[in-house]
Amino acid sequence: MEKILLVDDERWVRTALKWSINKLNLPLQVVHECKNGLEALDWIKHHDVDLVLTDIRMPIMDGLMFVKELEALKEKPDVIVISVHDEFQFVQKALRSGVIDYLLKPVEDDDLKICLDKWLDKRKQVIEQNDPPRYKEELDSSTIERVLAYIEKTPLSQITLKDVAKNVHMNPSYLSQLFKQQLNKKFVDHITELRIEESKRLLLSTSLRLSEIADRVGYSDLAYFSNNFKKIAGCSPSEFRKSRAGDPLVKSKY
Repeated sequence: MEKILLVDDERWVRTALKWSINKLNLPLQVVHECKNGLEALDWIKHHDVDLVLTDIRMPIMDGLMFVKELEALKEKPDVIVISVHDEFQFVQKALRSGVIDYLLKPVEDDDLKICLDKWLDKRKQVIEQNDPPRYKEELDSSTIERVLAYIEKTPLSQITLKDVAKNVHMNPSYLSQLFKQQLNKKFVDHITELRIEESKRLLLSTSLRLSEIADRVGYSDLAYFSNNFKKIAGCSPSEFRKSRAGDPLVKSKY
């Protein structure tokens, strides 16, 4: 996850930006917020951060002076400035000072996503050029972590390879290969295992009909669900429910 610092004197602006960034589902994390450039400068001197989103007009130390002061640091983060329409002359100064991009208030989600996507792409290229093997390994590992996190929070009935690939900005075919390489199992097999495990829990802890359980875990065809269940569990769903229903140890597991 790339680390972001938000700098704006208005708390509601910082809150809105953080909420918008989290909603984009990008490999980014807002790690801190500051009210002005001086506070941000002091914080950066003692913490690692990859990207700063800063307002231009702020008390104590404005965005332009903040950007100028960052130049003195040995390792400085990338900066995106945020301004209103009538401040473009200040944006031009900021860009000449090394700022990589700018956003206009009020910041729209689409504009924010385009801006952050562009920054992520540039950062990937730079890191990959500096250390290609290690970067690829870290990127692959990070991608799979995001895939597993997405699967965990998404209802099993709604999970498809295409949707997961879209969520992590990757080609479905390549993601399928990467999943097999990283976890030593196919994506479809992993999802099937999760669906059968969840169906076991529902068989033992609810009175739902088999068709309802099948639909809940992502099977529209009851026969197909039963066949997959039998392949993994060694018995049919109804046999599983009947043979395990009276076992308190099994019930406690699910």
